[in-house]
Amino acid sequence: MKTWNDKRYHSLNYFLREKFNEKVYKISLDAGFSCPNRDGTLNGTGCIFCSERGSGDFAGDRNFSIQKQFDDISAMMEKKWKNGKYIAYFQAYTNTYAEPLVLREKYQEAISQEGVVALSIATRPDCLGEEVLEVLSEFRGKVYTFVELGLQTVSDRTGRMINRGYDLPVFEKAVSRLRALDIDVVVHVIFGLPGETRDDMLRTVKYLAGMNIQGVKFHLLHLMKDTPMVHLYERGKLVFLEMEEYVSLVAESIALLPEHMVIHRTTGDAPRDLLIGPMWSLNKWEVLNAIDDYFRKHDLYQGKNYRETKDNRGQRPLEGENK
Repeated sequence: MKTWNDKRYHSLNYFLREKFNEKVYKISLDAGFSCPNRDGTLNGTGCIFCSERGSGDFAGDRNFSIQKQFDDISAMMEKKWKNGKYIAYFQAYTNTYAEPLVLREKYQEAISQEGVVALSIATRPDCLGEEVLEVLSEFRGKVYTFVELGLQTVSDRTGRMINRGYDLPVFEKAVSRLRALDIDVVVHVIFGLPGETRDDMLRTVKYLAGMNIQGVKFHLLHLMKDTPMVHLYERGKLVFLEMEEYVSLVAESIALLPEHMVIHRTTGDAPRDLLIGPMWSLNKWEVLNAIDDYFRKHDLYQGKNYRETKDNRGQRPLEGENK
């Protein structure tokens, strides 16, 4: 059985220590961008689970410059950890949704901060036109750069229900174009989306196991106040996952993924004052420890069950499953 230091999966912490020979932290930034799924280009409401801060609830304040945000957040982190380097993480909203000149200015300001060794850009697969890709390629030549894409689910049916705004072929094209530039891709997956079964969630993971991607982020669906998804909850159309369900899903999913894929996240949290549920998610360390315990108890580790999926590399879901 392969392990990654004290973990049974290829953790982001392990990957970064191997790559940079020291601890590396993310500095989450809000560059003031919008999203085509919010500004009326595609839709005016966004994905139904997305908060008013565009999934950047723990990012810096967009009213301040990138440098000011970086200084404020890094100063707070240094109170806990005295040494380390940084990833400049453009987290809030769609971080390739601007003119190329603006993107260059924002990215350059971020990587110019002392201690920055990497650039992470969260965006949508439908916001990666030729000029944007050219900018990303430029920065890949300056610093380790990776792009985070919010797929959430392989099901286009679910994608339309959550108002994702694009279908699977758009995601596949984005991955292909990024990889052609040798830019690493990290994919976000959400467990607990309305109407999805355990098999649906595992189908997403099996699909990703065959894709040319370099990392995965697992998220628990959080219901937050003032999001469109609240209406589904009030009508009984949304049932929260129990902690035990989520823990087993994450561990079983990681066992399906090849060893080289980096697990960037196994759980997350939402602001306490906005969270409607599931409330157990606020106990983040308890969830993380439970995932590690599940791996040990069931003798699982990343890649153990990858043989079950590797013969269908990149195979798309059956047509009926994706409508």
